[in-house]
Amino acid sequence: MLQIDPGRPPTPPKDAATVMLLRERAGGGFEIFMVRRHTKSGFMGGAYVFPGGKLDADDSSDAVLDRVEGRTPLEAAQALGEGDDPRRAAGLFVAAVRETFEEAGVLLADTEAGADLAAARRRLEEGAPFGDVLAALSARLRLDRVVPWARWVTPAVEPRRYDTRFFLAVAPAEQEAAHDRRETTEAAWMAPTEALERECRGEIQLPPPTLRNLELLRELESVDSVLRLAAGRTPPYVDPVFLDAGGVWVLALPGDPGHPTRERAVEGPTRFTLRDGRWISGDLV
Repeated sequence: MLQIDPGRPPTPPKDAATVMLLRERAGGGFEIFMVRRHTKSGFMGGAYVFPGGKLDADDSSDAVLDRVEGRTPLEAAQALGEGDDPRRAAGLFVAAVRETFEEAGVLLADTEAGADLAAARRRLEEGAPFGDVLAALSARLRLDRVVPWARWVTPAVEPRRYDTRFFLAVAPAEQEAAHDRRETTEAAWMAPTEALERECRGEIQLPPPTLRNLELLRELESVDSVLRLAAGRTPPYVDPVFLDAGGVWVLALPGDPGHPTRERAVEGPTRFTLRDGRWISGDLV
């Protein structure tokens, strides 16, 4: 449900990370792990999204960054296309890994054989610092297993705003993804086309950023093709704005006539239109 007050001063967006966890699908193609947010959640309640959450101060702590491999902070900043704060950039990669562990139970790290990931996840959910959890596992976070994909910022007129970096990661075959049963109440592996068809039938709800990213991914054939595309470009920056189009809410993306930025950020229609509680790519016809 929209909570828009055009007269309210913009709330600064909080840094956040979300991960599109991928795996090959039997018979060809690939699928993505998605979770349904609790209906009582203050942000996107009831919607199907990718695992993620806001950046924590601990994500950039020495205790955590000392356990990072695969990318230096400078390399993390370069991969994101954000060179102003390498330590924060590394923290965003860490946040992506941590949130994937919290919300999907998948840890993108090297650990000792027989490590009890389920117990470590419970410790993290109970509030233990991520650095302590990693130390107990003798884990080394692998930031090279996390690939930047896109960056979306919540429109300025909304009270809760996030500057979210979308990442890609391949699900380790030896780990089983499962939702946390607290912030998320359901989970499913879905091919992009399947998720979009379920949304069209009204079976699931998809926020515009999730919807657009699934639309882009359905054009690709394999996990490798997704990763190649991501590695060959700087993550696009998408900062939508809300428009009142004659009593109909429209979410305009860069490149739309109603957006102040004339250059297109991502492929596809440059706007979403809200109809009966559902966001539709393009104008209503």
